[in-house]
Amino acid sequence: MENANKPYNFKEEMKAMDKKDRLAAGHRMCAGCGGAITVRSVLRSLHEEDKAVVGNATGCLEVSTFMYPYTSYKDSYIHNAFENAGATMSGVETAYNVLKKKGKINDTYKFITFGGDGGTYDIGFQSLSGAMERGHDFVYVCYDNGAYMNTGTQRSSATPKFADTTTTPAGKASSGKVQIRKDLAAIMAAHQIPYVGQTTFIGNFKDIYTKSEKAIYTPGPAFLNVLSPCPRGWGYDPSDMMKICKLAVDTCYWPMFEVVDGKWILSYEPKNKLPIEDFLKPQRRFKHLFKPGNEGLIEEFQRMVDEQWNNLLVKCNA
Repeated sequence: MENANKPYNFKEEMKAMDKKDRLAAGHRMCAGCGGAITVRSVLRSLHEEDKAVVGNATGCLEVSTFMYPYTSYKDSYIHNAFENAGATMSGVETAYNVLKKKGKINDTYKFITFGGDGGTYDIGFQSLSGAMERGHDFVYVCYDNGAYMNTGTQRSSATPKFADTTTTPAGKASSGKVQIRKDLAAIMAAHQIPYVGQTTFIGNFKDIYTKSEKAIYTPGPAFLNVLSPCPRGWGYDPSDMMKICKLAVDTCYWPMFEVVDGKWILSYEPKNKLPIEDFLKPQRRFKHLFKPGNEGLIEEFQRMVDEQWNNLLVKCNA
């Protein structure tokens, strides 16, 4: 089991950090946005000699990094509709293979699609599932911020239970979202694709860098699910983003793992598993859970996290 706290190769790490950004500065993403850090981290794992085609479903990322004819991406970029990111990149990857076979392209291109949880868990799920099942050689990266943040913080199927959103408001008659969040990484693994990874930003960023490189350079379809906190939607100070990510991992709300050719591998196990309230309390969307009389809701949340964590340990034989 790889532990994110173990010593790492400093020279290798610095070499990766010295790579030029493929996402230009000056975009309009919010301060402390996890989505922008996801994109920078994933694209930085590309080998410098390789070119890329970046696809992007409609969402926060698209409206903040692209305004025709201007783009923040150093590589080729395609904005597609909310629902068809998987289908769009499937077509691009297929066309590339045809042109490569005919000798009309000599360069090596990699294909990467980004989508938020609304465009991945929900609206774009059909085209994503189809692309994975057909076996197209590209990486789909979900920057999971847990709601439809671009349009006003409406709930998605990635929104955790009890979260306060504009469509699941907490109040006298409601305790927030009723349903538990969808486990999309497990659903992607059920497609029996070569690589699935779940990660976020902790420590020295080695985990997201390593998994991104694996996803990009593993032949065939790959999927990355990246917890990408949203300060506006979650209600925390932008400077606390890394703290929020670490708490998500150390409470086991957001486990970090890989599924390589069907084998489940745990990437990180906390030395001291923290109670879930440590993750919930810093976020405004969960403040109602800490009102007198709602102790049972936190206990239920803890039971859900514990059950999911124990199930993961069984899958990983940990």
